[in-house]
Amino acid sequence: MIIDSHCHLLHKNNEKSLDEIILNAKKNGVEKFLNIATCEDEFIPILKISDKNKNVFSTLGIHPHEANNMTSEIKNKITKLSSNKKVIGIGETGLDFYYENSNKENQIKSFIMHIEISQELGLPLVIHMRSAESETIDIIKTYYKKKEFSGVIHCFTGSTEFMQNLLPYNFFFSISGIVTFKNSTELRETVKMIPINKILVETDSPYLAPVPVRGRANEPAYITHTVEYVSKMFNLEYSDFSAITSDNFFNLFQRAS
Repeated sequence: MIIDSHCHLLHKNNEKSLDEIILNAKKNGVEKFLNIATCEDEFIPILKISDKNKNVFSTLGIHPHEANNMTSEIKNKITKLSSNKKVIGIGETGLDFYYENSNKENQIKSFIMHIEISQELGLPLVIHMRSAESETIDIIKTYYKKKEFSGVIHCFTGSTEFMQNLLPYNFFFSISGIVTFKNSTELRETVKMIPINKILVETDSPYLAPVPVRGRANEPAYITHTVEYVSKMFNLEYSDFSAITSDNFFNLFQRAS
């Protein structure tokens, strides 16, 4: 079994219908999906998909690109809607200082709000991080001291130092199709150093299609290319690596078990 730990099944750039996406994935051994919210308008539609499809789980959160829109009212809405048992995580949240579509101060405030929801509900965070390693680590360390929480760095492309700094805090690292790209040599070396029990796999579809389908709209069915590539990096059989990453998923997202 393969689990796509991060996909956007509602995204406008998906080229196929939801039913076709799920069917294609199942044909390739992808049996479960974590459908990620990035803005308030997605909350109810995403929950409807999870309620209709037993193999689709959800997260609720505000992407750092949308952090200027995060309010205490939305925080309360996320908390309330997360009583739905198909909601297994909080996010996508985090910090993106590369694009800075929302200003840094608002991104930090939003990130902290999501951490507080995670701490209150005991649900792991789904974290987007780009060009904000030190700030992300500092915030996690500060709030972890107040009350422990867990999470995953989705679409991990960070440094070895960043990864090693987060290992003591029960954080996982989700590997996307980027690891298959020709220019990702440094990332591959870092991924090899991640403890195997801390690795998840994802598509981030419809983005980041892996080699050999790079350039197409990504979909969960294509995660098989990433699984095959990374299993070889760890000298593991495809089936064994699939089983390990699936177990890791359930270890982190315990509500899905």
